[in-house]
Amino acid sequence: MKPPAEVSVLLLSLLAPCVLFALNNAPALQEPLPILGVGIVILGSVLLLLHLLVHNKPSVDPLFYVFGEFSFTCLVGLTNALEQDGFIRGFMRFYLKMGEPHLSSAHAVMMSYWEGAVHFTLFLIAIRRMFKGTSYRSLGLLWAGSSIAHQIVLIPGVVIGKYGSNLWPAFVRNVPFFVAPFWVASVLFNRPRQVAIIKADKISAEHDKSLISRPVDLLFSLLLVGAAAFSVFRAFVVLDCSLDFCFSYIYQYEPYLKDPVGFSRVMMLVHSFYAVPLLAALIYGLQTPGCSWMLDLTTVFAGAMAQSQWCHIGASLHSRTPFTYRVPSDKWWPVIGLNVLLAVVPTLLALRCHTLPAYFMKSVSKGRLNGEKKKN
Repeated sequence: MKPPAEVSVLLLSLLAPCVLFALNNAPALQEPLPILGVGIVILGSVLLLLHLLVHNKPSVDPLFYVFGEFSFTCLVGLTNALEQDGFIRGFMRFYLKMGEPHLSSAHAVMMSYWEGAVHFTLFLIAIRRMFKGTSYRSLGLLWAGSSIAHQIVLIPGVVIGKYGSNLWPAFVRNVPFFVAPFWVASVLFNRPRQVAIIKADKISAEHDKSLISRPVDLLFSLLLVGAAAFSVFRAFVVLDCSLDFCFSYIYQYEPYLKDPVGFSRVMMLVHSFYAVPLLAALIYGLQTPGCSWMLDLTTVFAGAMAQSQWCHIGASLHSRTPFTYRVPSDKWWPVIGLNVLLAVVPTLLALRCHTLPAYFMKSVSKGRLNGEKKKN
């Protein structure tokens, strides 16, 4: 009897540290091109093994292969994080030297922890649900948002930061990892959303409520406005705004924003150019009844903000960040508190939308509603 698919993927992923250890001690892997070639062969082999695991099943969701492949790389990331923090050694030296040196940065270490813990757990749960025939749509969208936020900060951050002058061929592996979450999101968006059946009377009653009569949604709206303003402000800060309060903020509160590694600067610009319009859309959805897209958008956005803020907060406190760029001890609570709010508020909003979705459901016409009442 074969083990469940998620157990098979778990066991396959656990081979990642063993593979890294063997490669780290292989004398031939001291040049950039062989490292890229071996990486392609390993990822291709993982796909082949995944196919062999499910070849006898009548139909397999193509997203299984994406989740299985990424599960393997999640354990690679976790191995990297543990080695950079000194818990283990002898696994990543070869890859950091001629592969992706930026993986030794504080931002990349926190990113690797997130992959090894959060992403890996999401994959195993999604694969379990996939083969049980239950929905994993929200889990997939949560991962897609998180992974997109990861890649759109990582790639430009490496290029424009201090690691930009030290790019090796292995860096191109990020291209398929950048494209994959967009493809997964598009596939899941086209699949039907599973929501609880809500009576038309309840939907109509929720639609009749103004924002003032919904204090929770009013609070969320105010918090989202504050998040948008804070995101724009920090974008001005990293763009070297000459105003006194911008200068004071970057030197007295968040000096990590001027870290030459570059990830923090890119993240603030991403928040300004991408997160702020999404925040505006969420504010609109909280004020306009029947915006069913809120259920998906809040899920994707929650994953993106949680991932980016985890990396930002963790890197600004991590020992691999030079002391002068870490959050000052006397400003720890306000700075960390604001950054935590940026992660928590979208998550709570997503939970609100999914647990009480009536306001966001499409309205039912009065004629149709009256006809249904007469039948009943």
